[in-house]
Amino acid sequence: MVRGVVSGMKPGSQIPLATYRLQLNRGFTFAQATAIVPYLSSLGISHCYISPCLKARPGSLHGYDIVDHNSLNPEIGSLEDFDRLVAALHEHGMGLILDIVPNHMAVMGSDNAWWLDVLENGESSAYACFFDIDWWPLKDELYGKVLVPVLHDHYGAVLESGELKLVFHQERGEFDISYRNHRFPVDPKEYPRVLQRCAEALVARLGEQSPDLLELQSLITAFGHLPGRQETSPEGIAERNRDKEIHKRRLAELCARSPEIIACILEAVEAMNGTPADPASFEQLHELIKAQTFRLANWRVAADDINYRRFFDINDLAGICVENETVFEATHRLVLTLVAGGKVDGLRVDHPDGLYDPAQYFERLQRGIAVATNHSENNENGSHYVVIEKILTGSERLPTAWPVCGTTGYDFANLVNGLFVDPAAARRFEGIYRNFVDEETDFDDLAYDCRKLIVRLALASELNVLANQLARIALAKRRTCDFTLNSLGDALTEVVASFPVYRTYVSTRGLSETDAGYIRSAVAAAKRRSPAADPSVFDFVGEVLLTHIAEGQDPAYWNAVINFAMKFQQFTSPVMAKGLEDTAFYHYNRLVSLNEVGSDLHRFGTTVSEFHAANQEHLRDWPHTMLATSTHDSKRSEDVRARIDILSEMPGLWRLRARDWRRFNRSHKRRVNNRPAPSLNDEYLLYQTLVGAWPSEPLGDEHDWKIFRERMENYMLKAIREAKRNTSWINRNAEYEDAVTSFVRTLLTTGAKNRFLDDFLPFQRRVARLGAWNSLSQTLLKLTCPGVPDIYQGTELWDFSLVDPDNRRPVDYIDRQQILGSIAGWSNPSDALSIGRLLETPEDGRLKLYVIWKTLCLRKHQTDLFQRGEYLPLAVEGGKADHVVAFARKSGNTSALVIVPRLVAGLLNDTDRPPIGPKTWEDTHLLLPSCDCPEKYRNALTGEVLDVQKIDACGKIDVSKVLAEFPVALCFVGQSPVPEG
Repeated sequence: MVRGVVSGMKPGSQIPLATYRLQLNRGFTFAQATAIVPYLSSLGISHCYISPCLKARPGSLHGYDIVDHNSLNPEIGSLEDFDRLVAALHEHGMGLILDIVPNHMAVMGSDNAWWLDVLENGESSAYACFFDIDWWPLKDELYGKVLVPVLHDHYGAVLESGELKLVFHQERGEFDISYRNHRFPVDPKEYPRVLQRCAEALVARLGEQSPDLLELQSLITAFGHLPGRQETSPEGIAERNRDKEIHKRRLAELCARSPEIIACILEAVEAMNGTPADPASFEQLHELIKAQTFRLANWRVAADDINYRRFFDINDLAGICVENETVFEATHRLVLTLVAGGKVDGLRVDHPDGLYDPAQYFERLQRGIAVATNHSENNENGSHYVVIEKILTGSERLPTAWPVCGTTGYDFANLVNGLFVDPAAARRFEGIYRNFVDEETDFDDLAYDCRKLIVRLALASELNVLANQLARIALAKRRTCDFTLNSLGDALTEVVASFPVYRTYVSTRGLSETDAGYIRSAVAAAKRRSPAADPSVFDFVGEVLLTHIAEGQDPAYWNAVINFAMKFQQFTSPVMAKGLEDTAFYHYNRLVSLNEVGSDLHRFGTTVSEFHAANQEHLRDWPHTMLATSTHDSKRSEDVRARIDILSEMPGLWRLRARDWRRFNRSHKRRVNNRPAPSLNDEYLLYQTLVGAWPSEPLGDEHDWKIFRERMENYMLKAIREAKRNTSWINRNAEYEDAVTSFVRTLLTTGAKNRFLDDFLPFQRRVARLGAWNSLSQTLLKLTCPGVPDIYQGTELWDFSLVDPDNRRPVDYIDRQQILGSIAGWSNPSDALSIGRLLETPEDGRLKLYVIWKTLCLRKHQTDLFQRGEYLPLAVEGGKADHVVAFARKSGNTSALVIVPRLVAGLLNDTDRPPIGPKTWEDTHLLLPSCDCPEKYRNALTGEVLDVQKIDACGKIDVSKVLAEFPVALCFVGQSPVPEG
C-alpha cells in the first residue's frame, strides 16, 4: 500500500525551473539519488527527473522493460527508499518527474504475470485484451495462438535435445514447459494428457475405489470440462478463471496428502520429457506443446511470423493496448497513486508514437491526474506537467491541441547544435566525405533503402498483420477485391519506406490536413518508385489511409478502415526509428554531429534567424517544453557534438588530416571477403568519433589507455552492427568485427612508431579547445531559451560519452560536489581573479559547471522572466556579427541579455585564446531598442556593470566589453539584485 504525502517543502511552481535526469538501476538506486539531492539543490535544480522505476526485468540498466506496473523495482529500492528520496527533495524545495512507459511491457522469462496468464489461457485470459495480439493471423496453425520466438535453434532440434521440459509444481498444482530462464504455463484444460497416464498406473497401486484415485479421476474430468481458450464471453472467461484455480488447489492438496499420487505424476512427467538419444520419446511432449496457446519457435522466426506487436523489433518487449480503459487503469494505478500522494510532480511519457491513439491517451492521462489530485490545478497551458518523447522531423510541428507541455527536447538539441555548424561548408563536406569513402551516397535513397530493409528483415511480421487486415478490407468490396495479398503487402512496404515523418495521427475524430499531406506524399513517392504492374493499388492504399473510402459505408467496413489506418500509424514509427536513426545514421557519416535523434540531414546547420524564430514559436506554443542537449538516447553527448561541429569550420584542414591518417593506417587493415577492413566509411566514422570523444585530461598510465580503447572498440562494434552493411546484430560477421577491433586497438596503442597518434593528438587538442567554447555557448542557450532546461546526469562537467551503454557509465558525484563547493567557496566567484582561474584550465570542466550554477541561481530568483518572459532577438552589427547569437528575455521592468559566440574557429584564427576581448570582437556590437532600454546591465557571470550607449533610436553595447573577461554573457537588470549564488 502506498503511504500518504511525505512532509516538507514543495516546489514553488508546478512548472520545473530546471530538471536533472538520473538513470536509476541496481548500480544507482533511490538511496544514492537521495544522497546527491543537496548537491542538485545547490546547483539550482528544481526537479529530479528519473528513469522508469517500476518493477523491471532483473538486471535492467534502463527500466523500460517493465514486468509489473504496480510495484517499484526492488533492485532500485523499496517504497520506503522512494519515500526518503521524495522527502529529501521536498526538504530542499524540489520535486520529482517520473518517466513512464505506456506503450509496452517486458515479456518472456517468468516474471510478467499478465503475459503468463495469456500464455496459459489464450483469448480466455483476463489479460488477453492487455496485449496487442493478432489472434487470427495468416497461418492457420497460429489461429488462437501466440508465436513465442525464444528458442536458440529450430524447434525440433531444441525439443529433441531435451531442453524443453515439462515441469510440475506440486505446491501450486500447476504444469509448465520450461526452457532456460523461460516459463510457459500449460493450459489447465490439457492437464488430463498427463494426469490420465497417472490414473491408469495408479489403479494397480491404490485400487479402483481409492479415495485419492477417485479424486484424481474427478480432477481429470473437471480440468477437461473447463471452457476452452477461445471462450471470449465474460461469463465463460469468469467461469474458466474461477474453476481452473479451484481445480489446481485441489490437485495441490491431493499431492500434499498422497505420496503415491505425486510420485506417479513425477514419473509421468519424466517419461514425457523423453530421452535425447531417442527422438521418438519426445512425441507426447510435442503433442502437449502443440495443444498450447503458445507456439514455441526459433528467435529468427519473429521477423516473419510473430503475431504480437513489439517495441520496435525486440521480441521480449510486447506492445500493450493502453487505449483500452481497463488496461490504462491497470497500468497507471501506482503512478497516479504517487501523483495523488504528492510524491510525483510531473511525467515524461516514453514513445508516444507507439500508442494507438496518442491524443486520447494524453487526455485520459490528464483526467487521471486531475482525479488523483482531487482538483484541476494546472499550468497556463491547461495541462499538468507532462512532456512526451515525440520526435519531430523537418518542419513537423507538435499538434497544439494535445494536452501536454511539450517534448523531451530532441528538437531543441538539434536546433541549438546546428548553430555551431557552418552552413557554408555543406558542399565541401559532402565532397570530402564522398572522396574519402570513394562512394556516391544520396541520403534520400539511403534512408528509403534502410527503411525498406527494416520492413523486410526486422518487421516483416508486423507488415504481414497489416497486409492481412488490408486484404480483408479489399475483399469486402467488388471494386477492390482483385487486389492480391502480395500486391497489397508490396504497396504497403513502398508507402512505409517513403513516409516523410514518424507517423500521422488519424483517429475516429478524423485527420488533419497536415497528416493528409504526409500520406499523399508517401503514396505518391511509393507510386513513383514501384515497378508494380497495377499502380492503382497505391490509390486504394491511399484512400484507406486517408479513410475517404469508408465515407458513407456500413459501420463494420468503417470500423475496419479506421482500425487499419490507426494500426498502420503504429507501424511507421518503428520503421522510421530503426531505418533512419539506427541504420542510415550509422552509415551516412558526412558530419556525424548532425546524426542525432530527430535531425534533418538535409539541413547543414542552423542560421541565427532560424534559431530565433524557433524560440519565439516555442514561447508562443510550448513555453514549458523541455530543452535537452544530451539524453539517455543521444547518439553522442552534447560535448562530443560540439567538438565535431568544429570540423565544419575547417574543411580544408580536416580533409588533409583524414587523408594522411588513412595513409598512415592503411597497413593496419585486414582483408575480409577480399576487401580492406574496416571499410573506408567505418574508418571515417572512427576518426570523427576519436576527435569528439577523446578525454579532456591527458591519458595517464596503461590502465587509462585500456579503458578508452575498450570504449572505442565497443562503440565501433555497435556502430557497424547498426549500419548493417558489413555485419549486424542478427548476422554477425566475426571476421569483419575482429578486423575493426584490431584496427581501433592498433591506432590507440602508444609507441614510438605510432605516426597516427603523433599527428592526431595536436589536431585533436586544438579542436577540443574550440569545442569547449561551443559547449559553453550551447549550455547558456539551453538555460535561458524558452522552455525547461534539462541536464543529463554528469554533463554539468565536460562529458564525452557516446551512445548507450557508454552514456550510462557511473557518474562521480563526489568530484562534482567538491568542484561546486570550491567555486562557491571563493570569496567572490565572479571577480576577475576567479574568472581567470577558470579560463586557465578549461579542460577540467569547471567553466561549464560554473555557468550552469550561476545561471540557475538567476533562474531561481527570476522565475517569471525565464518561464514567461518575452523572447526578443537582438540585432548584431560589426565585423564579427555572424559569430554572435544574442537575445533578450523581458518581463515588466526585469530583463536579461544573453550573448554567446558561435563558429569560433573562424573567429579565433588559429589562436588558443578564449573568444574574449577587443582583439577578438573588434567593432562588433549589439543594438537594443531604446524605448525602454536601461542604462546599465550587470553581468551575472562576471559581476561587471555594463553601460548602455544611447545612439539615435537604439541602445548599443560593444561585444568586446560584454565578452571582455568571459566567453559567454548573461546580463541582467531588475528591481532585485543579481544573486551571487
